[in-house]
Amino acid sequence: MSGLTKPKQYDWKDSNLALFGSDTEKGVKKDAAKTETAWQGVGQKVGLKIWRIVNFKVVEWPQEDYGKFFSGDSYIILNTYKPDPKSDELAYDAHFWIGSKSTQDEYGAAAYKTVELDMYLDDRAIQYREVEGEESERFGTLFKSLTIMEGGAESGFRHVKPEAYKPRLLHFSGIKQHITVKEVPLSKKRLNGDDVFILDLGKTIYQWNGKGANKNEKFKAAQFLNGLKAERGHVKTEVLEEETLYPEHVFYASLTAEDVPDIHEGGEKGVKDLFRVSDAGGKLEMNKIKSGKITNADFDKNDVFILDIGTTCFVWVGSGASPSEKQNGMGYAHNHLMKTNHKLIPVVVIKQGQKNPDFAAAIAA
Repeated sequence: MSGLTKPKQYDWKDSNLALFGSDTEKGVKKDAAKTETAWQGVGQKVGLKIWRIVNFKVVEWPQEDYGKFFSGDSYIILNTYKPDPKSDELAYDAHFWIGSKSTQDEYGAAAYKTVELDMYLDDRAIQYREVEGEESERFGTLFKSLTIMEGGAESGFRHVKPEAYKPRLLHFSGIKQHITVKEVPLSKKRLNGDDVFILDLGKTIYQWNGKGANKNEKFKAAQFLNGLKAERGHVKTEVLEEETLYPEHVFYASLTAEDVPDIHEGGEKGVKDLFRVSDAGGKLEMNKIKSGKITNADFDKNDVFILDIGTTCFVWVGSGASPSEKQNGMGYAHNHLMKTNHKLIPVVVIKQGQKNPDFAAAIAA
């Protein structure tokens, strides 16, 4: 699949997100949220809505492509749901997803617009930052499978003539109904006997089943393969089994690219650090106040807190926090994570009183 010619790839160490939401930045205004046409009518009924950032604008993503993301783009995902099926009350999760090759400008626009969406919903949404390859479990449950493609949406994945198709290798992995599909380099080193791979050569498509692959991975790959076949018409397909495939097969011969390692910076599970963000001393400061076991008693409604558990970073916003403390929760987490070895983990911004099962588990464990 062809990629796009885009500006400099996003550098997580070179970010202006620290200023996001502050007085020196444009700020996010409720009036501005009301004028964003993309938000009109959203959040009124249970369901999922997805938008892509295109030239700083919020563009609706086709519903038939929900669950498909391009590594060169940034997206906003709103999940409207009922916490209590017996009640008509609605709740909201607002995620922004950042592709590994998304530009800094796209990332900033996605973050800005996610906060704007929250303001449109009267500050009732829980905000999530999701980074390709480090998505939260809650994000994964929104889709039957995640398909991560190289390039940007303009490169497309429909109605491509087989003879014009650039070869690609797709990796299927996961358990039960949550299977992730990710395009990876055309390298033999990427093959993993515990998973399933599809080699798409345009006129010929191979499904390679690793000897340890589970039935859900095989089934999802078969669905994907059949979808490609139906879309293109006259193409040859073949299912290959790792244990019986001979080394000289064209499947292996086609995997000639150099491997490029994925960026993966998951933190140390079980490590918990709590930081307080406060302007009580006359200027805004963030200080570490505790490590180890964290309980509800450690949170004060008059301040903002950062809870880093290594695999997720939570921002808890107290109801009595000052305006300056409240204005930049995502930025606080970002600045903190830039100083760690787990910069890309999910970030969750929770206002006091909102319910989040992952946060509840983190302070109860």
